[in-house]
Amino acid sequence: MKRIGLLSDTHGHWDDRYGKYFAECDEIWHAGDIGTTELADRLASLPLRPGREEHKVLRAVFGNIDGGDLRIMFSERYRFRCEDVEVLIKHIGGYPGNYDPSIRGSLFARPPKLFISGHSHILKVMYDKSLNMLHINPGAAGIYGFHKVRTLVRFTIDGSEIKDLEIIELKEEKNAERF
Repeated sequence: MKRIGLLSDTHGHWDDRYGKYFAECDEIWHAGDIGTTELADRLASLPLRPGREEHKVLRAVFGNIDGGDLRIMFSERYRFRCEDVEVLIKHIGGYPGNYDPSIRGSLFARPPKLFISGHSHILKVMYDKSLNMLHINPGAAGIYGFHKVRTLVRFTIDGSEIKDLEIIELKEEKNAERF
């Protein structure tokens, strides 16, 4: 069983609440527009549950605003297995019924069980019946963009089951830094 913390579109903005809300998570997934390597490093260095000495696993893709350093650290798309769930993450991906042309072929040829994208700054959790696939866009966790509410997502993958999904709204600015 893995507890996942998911975010996107931080644009280099750090909020101490990322650590607070992801404290009980085993992995952090970032769906692009990270903004800076310092922010990626800080996410990767968040500790695991209390009493453990390791750090969280950070899985991420680069987004359209990410520079060369982040494009070296991360790929444009990332397909992997978590427990018994095949996952595909791509920053610009669209959503069921309106997938981006850059990913549509991959989704239809070999749909994952979970497709994650960012970019739109709009939180969406939708099930695509035609592909038997859950789509999650965690919205935007950073302060730059048109969104009015900053959001994070947490969920659990237990074997082949995706469950316990939570939406977290970050309403006011406290202890925020710009890298």
